[in-house]
Amino acid sequence: MTAATRTDPPYTGSELAQAEGFLDYLRATVVMKAADLSEDDAHRSVLPSELMTIAGLLSHLRWVEAYWFRTVLCGEPDKAPYSKERPDGEFEDAAHLPTAQLIAEYEAECANSRAVTARLPIDHAVPFRNGGDVNVRWVVLHMIEETGRHAGHLDIIRELLDGTTGE
Repeated sequence: MTAATRTDPPYTGSELAQAEGFLDYLRATVVMKAADLSEDDAHRSVLPSELMTIAGLLSHLRWVEAYWFRTVLCGEPDKAPYSKERPDGEFEDAAHLPTAQLIAEYEAECANSRAVTARLPIDHAVPFRNGGDVNVRWVVLHMIEETGRHAGHLDIIRELLDGTTGE
């Protein structure tokens, strides 16, 4: 997925197809906001939080995708670099990783997430916190919210870095 492949979500289709269309649009927006930046700019903090960088947000979104689709829906171990001792580990680690690697890892994780939703029904539920359940629909909708929120952060950071505005 690159900025060149960003397409509008479908105007008609199944609930999952339309929700995933919006999520994929936002995922492509994240990549677009990170593209064509120098390594210095991708890792530069322009907001009060030193962790809030283009690189940091790419890493965070990669691990959020992994958590919800791999760990929660598929039951795989959580391999994210954050812990109680390092609650911002994914942001901290991003400071030492090339932007191209962060983009590639994010795109690969998004592809895995798409594969998960392709094989699970939208109502497929798994045990979750406090004895409750969560289903694919909730995870996809949550990822629209999470990715959209951080795409907005990326808009602000990118404009402060180099004046780039737009979609």
